[in-house]
Order: sequence, then structure tokens, then C-alpha cells
Amino acid sequence: MKKKKFRVNDYQSIDDCLNQMESEGYRPIKRIEKPVFEEQQSGEAEPVEQEIVFQAVKDE
Repeated sequence: MKKKKFRVNDYQSIDDCLNQMESEGYRPIKRIEKPVFEEQQSGEAEPVEQEIVFQAVKDE
């Protein structure tokens, strides 16, 4: 099985990313969400966005 990761870009919906996977012949097997932090002037880190990455395998 060939695996590939697809990242949901800033101006892209999850459906757009899933459609891109399908058009390339992949199907999702795992969804990973990671918070993206930004350091504030007070020295504390605050979450500013959520990064979404899909792991996919090649359809056979």
C-alpha cells in the first residue's frame, strides 16, 4: 500500500481536500488535527488555528 499525506490548506475546505484525494486515486484512513500556537507578548503560547492532515492510501 502506498501512503500519502494531504494537508487542508488555509483557504481550502475539508471537502475540497477529500475531493483532491479522490481525484488522485487515494482514500483517507486517518485524520490528524494539531493546534498551531503563537507566542504572545506576555510570553504565553495561545492556539491560533487548527492544522488538519489526512493520511491516505492508494485505491487499487
